[in-house]
Amino acid sequence: MTAAASASPSGATSTTASAATSAKGVGPLLRGWREQRRVSQLELALRAGSSARHISFVETGRSRPSEEMVLRLAEHLDVPVRDRNALLLAAGYAPRYPETPLDDPALDALREGVERLIQGYEPYPAFVVDATYNVVAANRGIAMLLDTVPEHVLAPPLNAMRLTLHPEGLAPRIRNLREWRGHLLAQMERDIALRRSEPLRALYEEVAAYPYPSEGSSTEGSSGNESENESDEGPGETVPYLALPMQIEHDGRVLSFISSISTFNTPMDVTVAELAIETLLPADPATVKYLQSLMS
Repeated sequence: MTAAASASPSGATSTTASAATSAKGVGPLLRGWREQRRVSQLELALRAGSSARHISFVETGRSRPSEEMVLRLAEHLDVPVRDRNALLLAAGYAPRYPETPLDDPALDALREGVERLIQGYEPYPAFVVDATYNVVAANRGIAMLLDTVPEHVLAPPLNAMRLTLHPEGLAPRIRNLREWRGHLLAQMERDIALRRSEPLRALYEEVAAYPYPSEGSSTEGSSGNESENESDEGPGETVPYLALPMQIEHDGRVLSFISSISTFNTPMDVTVAELAIETLLPADPATVKYLQSLMS
């Protein structure tokens, strides 16, 4: 892949954490997931083809669920694949889902397919991140956006949230930083609620504490650069956005992108389950024209 792949994805469960999970028991863990999803015992029982009495017995430790029942409940509670392994361990069963290092030969076909996908998206930016937004692959469109970022900010491991929100990263060039920052932090909050990931929570606290770029940067208000994009559209013409765009300055122009995130359907491996492919779709004709000019 374009960027170095991590041999063991961040957020991996340690041996100590696994032992603690097993000691806690599967009942309290399932109850925690059910309460977080705001599902009653009766509703969960109906979804899983069980009874509220049995769900209650499982949660209180009076009944040991079968392996099949653990997986069925986890599916109906939308428990992430990594945490389904933790539930199985807590119930006394072996983990069902392997966690294959991204550089393992077993994932050669996946890596090559993702590489072709993001390269085929050029000149538009596209990249792949793991569970804590570490960049494991990126195309030349992303390299173009990062060409003015200082080397120390680009030091590995590259992290999409740090690169975007760091006061020496992309943040000073993002015109609508307040809105885009709010969108990214809200996205991370949803991920934390879904995954219960301590590394992800630590990352959130770090980037949420970043100061805004110094006054006088182009993140607030407008500058003369904006007129260059508008001149390509025609005087006074505005572009209707269907989703919140990221508006970023590059080489004297303001480029607009709408983000789209894709994940793998029904993954059977923890590493694969935690990968996400993000593509930046040009949000206006001027951005399309400029990016296509880079290929000519």
